[in-house]
Amino acid sequence: MSIPSLSIIASPDDATADIVVHGVQKTSDGPVAPGMSPEQLKQLGATGARGQFVRSVVDGTVTGFVGLGADTSSSSLRAAAASAVRALGDVPQVALALPVASDSDASAVLEGAALGAYSFQGSKSRDPELFAREVQVAVGEAHCTDSVVRSARLISEAVHIARDLVNTPPNHLTPEIFADRVAEEAAGDSVSVTVLDDQQLRDEGFGGISGVGQGSSNPPRLVVVDYNPGPDAPKLALVGKGITFDTGGISLKPSKSMIGMKTDMAGAATVYAAVLAIARLGLPIRVSAYLCLAENVPSHTSIKPEDVLVMRGGKTVEVTNTDAEGRLVLADGIRYAIEQGADAVIDVATLTGAQVVALGNRYTGVMGNNDQVLEQFLKAADAADEPAWPMPIPDDYAEKLESPVADLQNARVGHPDGGMLLAGAFLREFVEDEGRETPWVHVDFAGPASNGGKAYDWNPSGATGVMVRTLVEFAAGYRAK
Repeated sequence: MSIPSLSIIASPDDATADIVVHGVQKTSDGPVAPGMSPEQLKQLGATGARGQFVRSVVDGTVTGFVGLGADTSSSSLRAAAASAVRALGDVPQVALALPVASDSDASAVLEGAALGAYSFQGSKSRDPELFAREVQVAVGEAHCTDSVVRSARLISEAVHIARDLVNTPPNHLTPEIFADRVAEEAAGDSVSVTVLDDQQLRDEGFGGISGVGQGSSNPPRLVVVDYNPGPDAPKLALVGKGITFDTGGISLKPSKSMIGMKTDMAGAATVYAAVLAIARLGLPIRVSAYLCLAENVPSHTSIKPEDVLVMRGGKTVEVTNTDAEGRLVLADGIRYAIEQGADAVIDVATLTGAQVVALGNRYTGVMGNNDQVLEQFLKAADAADEPAWPMPIPDDYAEKLESPVADLQNARVGHPDGGMLLAGAFLREFVEDEGRETPWVHVDFAGPASNGGKAYDWNPSGATGVMVRTLVEFAAGYRAK
């Protein structure tokens, strides 16, 4: 994982890069860019369409033009920067001369450049795809400081960490390897890492995590990554679903549906990357990430439909579908986070196919039990330009989870309607403690976590790292509550 060196310059005239890229806005009067007429831009083929990149010789100098679309919002600037860096490939030094009017604009351009320059090498024997080693951003009259550059770099690095984890093949990222990798990577940061192994999970009553993982020869883990800046800081818990591969268990998926299931640990990767960024930024809020790691595969030791699990905290769950496993591991993580005194809990998961049906591949579904905290999360997502949409948890859905043999069941067999909402209703059952509900937000990003098509905006093909920046933005705002 690496990102380009990021720096700021006052104007394009100060650039020492191999190429300077200008922003082109699309208007009703034609494309608009500083120093160029609409006719000149049209001759070059530059329309101003969002993300369009054109390279041409202007006054004897190779110059780039990238489309902003119809506005110069942070989303447009971030997308333009990413598109330009991606289009230029391995050009060593790139200068971006986009319409920056504020620190937030500069941050969007810096982040876009770093996020667009992502490549996952994986196990390929050939050299990885290369992008710019240095990006200079012209900030004009904006009072951009080194702290803005540092923040953009740290947040982008965190997104790259999440992407790398999600893109990793499942045989290279078992629960144990994941836990060891976190402990190694986080060494030297201002966080502590605690790992509970499979025996400890059983001994300490984590029936959901140990139950889901008991069918695999790669046993489960619970990893807690804690950042604690001081005793008076508010406590935020981030709980991530970490199914390192999901076959569906005994309720086996069709073979085609297993392709892409290495990404079912994106929630754990996201909360881990977010807490690293929060710690490195030094935000004055205590944040603990709970990575609920298991491999869901069928074997003679797997849980089966009609088994009953005793969850952390003592509630019992009848397993009616072993492919509804993510909510089981999350329930343990949520319960444990609340026991540790969290002031608010956010869980993040590639939880349901129903989320994709309802909201597609770019909008994340969000629900919760506290309007104020839910609104704050949605505002953070909006500020991060990561689309999210509020969804309800109908009160009558609790009835749909009733079991004749346990406190509740994990799925409603034969009734696919409202699957995203039903999963939220299940998790809500683990938020209440002695009549008190901890403020809680449930984030289902089954679609947005991975991009099965070509790269767009600042999102590459494959893992997107979406919601890392939203969680950091939320944490930065929550400190004042």
